[in-house]
Amino acid sequence: MRKGVVASLIYGGILLGAPLSAAYSQWTPGSELVGQSVQVETNGVVNTVYFDPGGAARIITPAGNVVQGNWTAAGGQLCLQTGTGRECWPYNAAFQSGQQVTLVSSCQVSSRWTPLSTNPVQASGGERG
Repeated sequence: MRKGVVASLIYGGILLGAPLSAAYSQWTPGSELVGQSVQVETNGVVNTVYFDPGGAARIITPAGNVVQGNWTAAGGQLCLQTGTGRECWPYNAAFQSGQQVTLVSSCQVSSRWTPLSTNPVQASGGERG
């Protein structure tokens, strides 16, 4: 993939995010994001990414344009695929509502992610014995 394909969309209005809290021992990647949104700031441009159920994504630019795409959360990566490319961010822990995180994408672009809300993450009760 050509470096920065999705990053160029980011500058014009896209982005997506990743890791955050190691407080949970049982967590399904992406579960806290389904049906929620994250504001992503890259080079002063703030886009809102909606993580719709079933892996659909919507990126709303500051001008109100909507970029359709898909998202996945697996293998320690949160990835966004649009019609022009794919970009991934490190993702090893659940996002927490309102907690800002700085992430560097697979295209080496740094951005700040702020989840506007998240779903509850279930902590594991551990083994019974």
